[in-house]
Amino acid sequence: MPKLLRIQFTLSELESDECQVYLGARVAHGWEEKPLDDDSIFYTIHLEDHPLGMEIVEEIKTRWPDAGCVGEEIEDENWGLAWKDYFEPVTCGQFEILPPWLLEKKTEGKNHIIIEPKMAFGTGSHPTTALCLELISKLADEGKLNANMEFFDLGTGSAILAIALAKLGLKGVGVDIDPQSIVCAQENIDNNDVDGIILSVGSADSIDPKLKYELVVANILSGPLIELCPDVTARLKENSILILSGILVEQSEKVAAEYIKAGLPAPEIFTMGEWAGLLWRDVSAEDE
Repeated sequence: MPKLLRIQFTLSELESDECQVYLGARVAHGWEEKPLDDDSIFYTIHLEDHPLGMEIVEEIKTRWPDAGCVGEEIEDENWGLAWKDYFEPVTCGQFEILPPWLLEKKTEGKNHIIIEPKMAFGTGSHPTTALCLELISKLADEGKLNANMEFFDLGTGSAILAIALAKLGLKGVGVDIDPQSIVCAQENIDNNDVDGIILSVGSADSIDPKLKYELVVANILSGPLIELCPDVTARLKENSILILSGILVEQSEKVAAEYIKAGLPAPEIFTMGEWAGLLWRDVSAEDE
């Protein structure tokens, strides 16, 4: 019988938000959370991919050394497929995100994005991804996006945002520091039959520094967004658009302040539950 890798660890509630963002980026099909009496949370993950699973174990041990993270092989009792029974299409603005096995459920009149839920961030179910898709839809509805524009997608993950933009006719570049994300991203791009997307392993500084874009989107964590501020703003053309997400509401002002300090105006801040998205509609040359 095939074996699964089971990963288990415990974190405090104070660490849960950061953990959920991390797991959303690495375990797109989901995980189990069990509250404990001491206000901590016990996490369980089941994975079919053992090498990548062990990478996650090591990453969790590095990020949260006191979490007691362990990974062990167990007999596969169809856990690897059972989660599919609970996966539903996700609607974000004018986009509908579906896995390949639910194409018959697609809604007419929507831009359909086919995503194979794997270990790469972006199935549309997490508020940070949904916020980005909602803002992209809003900009499209306002006529702010057109097929002559080029985008830069920092931390592309599953390439869901790049695919959404390609569905609107834009072309651009998606980068991610995780090579496996680029593999998943290319598979999703192929499944959606879109072109004009170039993928690269790396961060904001991984391509020609002279390249600038009409739209930059970055759905990563607030810490990296602050750290990468100079690299992100350096990618902006005159009258460009910037979307930042992956930010907790209480962190949004701090992230915004860093970009204001870099010369940008104050952004519009949109929220979804505990999460925030920052939008700059027109970054002028003097703001760069």
